[in-house]
Formats: sequence, structure tokens, C-alpha cells
Amino acid sequence: MGTYGALAALGDPTRRLIFERLTAGPLAVGELAAGLPVSRPAVSQHLKVLKEARLVRDEAVGTRRVYRVDPVGVRELRDYFDDIWAQALAAFARAVEEET
Repeated sequence: MGTYGALAALGDPTRRLIFERLTAGPLAVGELAAGLPVSRPAVSQHLKVLKEARLVRDEAVGTRRVYRVDPVGVRELRDYFDDIWAQALAAFARAVEEET
């Protein structure tokens, strides 16, 4: 899915909230669903999208599936933003040099 898939996945406010909750540590679907304005099956669907975007991964722990942030996908997303930031800074530096 790549970086654009990750950006699209995080474009949904509920998925973004789920992802943000997972940055504090691993959680099971039921724990994630608690306090959210969507059903447990809806949380599972959001997790599926986040997993396809490589932003989260899961593992079986007993009878539960526990989700956590996927550091590989997050690294790719961070690299993307680092590149964009570097390009913006370089463009700003060129603009300043042209004005002086």
C-alpha cells in the first residue's frame, strides 16, 4: 500500500484515533473499542485498513488478537515527511538567497 496508503488510512478520524491509542502500547480489539463511538466490528474493520497500510500489526495472545504500531510502516511514513520537510527547507533557503 505504501506511504500514500498510510496517509489515506490516517485520513479517517476514527482510524487516526485508533492509531494514536496504539502509540501508547499494544491493545486488544475490545480494549480499543472501549470508549470509541463505533462498534467492535467497526474497530476491527478500521484495524484491517491500518494493517493493510502497514501502520499496525497484530499477534495472537491466547484467544485475543493484540494490535501494536508497526515500526516498519511508521518509519516509511516518517521518512516521507522528513523528505518533504527537507525539500521545503531547501526551497525556503533558495528563496531567501534570491532575495538578498
